[in-house]
Amino acid sequence: MNGETIEAYLLSLYPEQKDLLKEMEMTARQENVPIIDTISLEAVLQILRVHNASKVLEIGTAIGYSALRMAKGVKGLTVTTIERDEKRYNQAVEFIARSGAEDRITLVYGDALEERKKLEEMAPYDVLFIDAAKGQYKNFFTMYTPLLNNHGIIITDNVLFKGYVTDPEQSPKRMKTMVRKVKEYNEWLLNHPEYTTAILPVGDGIAVTTRKESW
Repeated sequence: MNGETIEAYLLSLYPEQKDLLKEMEMTARQENVPIIDTISLEAVLQILRVHNASKVLEIGTAIGYSALRMAKGVKGLTVTTIERDEKRYNQAVEFIARSGAEDRITLVYGDALEERKKLEEMAPYDVLFIDAAKGQYKNFFTMYTPLLNNHGIIITDNVLFKGYVTDPEQSPKRMKTMVRKVKEYNEWLLNHPEYTTAILPVGDGIAVTTRKESW
């Protein structure tokens, strides 16, 4: 059984989204906006539930799809999310306003590499979810892990980058630099002296990272 068959099977098990969420998925497809895939998202939601997370910091809002799914899919969860693209930020504002979840989602406009102080005001967080510019993953990790509580976890999406990380030289020319950076990030994570990481081969790859315990 190949990967595509397994993916199709898993997708058949999850109910199709309706109304606003379905509209958001259609908008993402039509406007080529990258949003988290269904299988990865369901894994993330379950990780949040198991972790009993109540506060998530998301780097990379896009149109607000994952923030809304997290807020609605995990009881008692609040999400602070930041987006630097003005058009996408405004779309997220509109979608979240229509969702009825405004009290659980705080939208911040700006570049995460420049707006740490705004996000620091709402710390500490239980979870850091990194799903923005792949070439900046290491910088996002380094900058925002100090805002987590002692048992916080870090979830990074797209760490397998369509499988290209296995051989960056086989990736399209326009993606080579980015693929190399993601590959370097994965290797850096797995060898980090203060953190332990598991990479889950679901969707486009999810890295789940926790601080190492002192024994």
